[in-house]
Amino acid sequence: MKISTREMILVSLFTALTAIGAFLSIPIGDVPITLQSMFSLLAGILLGPKLGSLSQILYVLLGLFGVRIFANFTGGPQSIFKPSFGFLIGLIFASYIVGKIVHKNKSDNIKSIFSASLLGTFIIYLFGIPYMYLMLNSVLGKGLDFFTVLKTACLIFIPGDLFKAILSSFVASKLVKRIWYNSN
Repeated sequence: MKISTREMILVSLFTALTAIGAFLSIPIGDVPITLQSMFSLLAGILLGPKLGSLSQILYVLLGLFGVRIFANFTGGPQSIFKPSFGFLIGLIFASYIVGKIVHKNKSDNIKSIFSASLLGTFIIYLFGIPYMYLMLNSVLGKGLDFFTVLKTACLIFIPGDLFKAILSSFVASKLVKRIWYNSN
């Protein structure tokens, strides 16, 4: 895959925005409230599936290599064993799927972008919740049932994630044409 200078800049921008989104966090347990998911959704919508997910892969790799860009200024290979790491994996797939849906339809309609954003949020949960369950029980030996993990990792975050999906859809609907059609 050949990447232009413009595309490299956009990928780097969304990698940085995701890191900034991690720094703007509210710690409330094993999974803090951050803006990472919002920037992951925006990356997919605005950059498309390949470049959007590339920005998130770069973000996760930088963190794993030791750059302290994860929530609470953490990083390093030990991050894999944190209960919240599955959500970071989910960012990559969410960005790809959201980008695939929005770019396939080439729609700047806020309703279709919002629907894709909701699906992206679900994908983040799809990776994050089982990973958290596995880490809390198998690695940390907490012995929690799945419903308790679901409540801790998902239910309390739904209102905020709904707001982030609305906000990212609104922002994307205003920027999408400028980014898509100024790519030449």
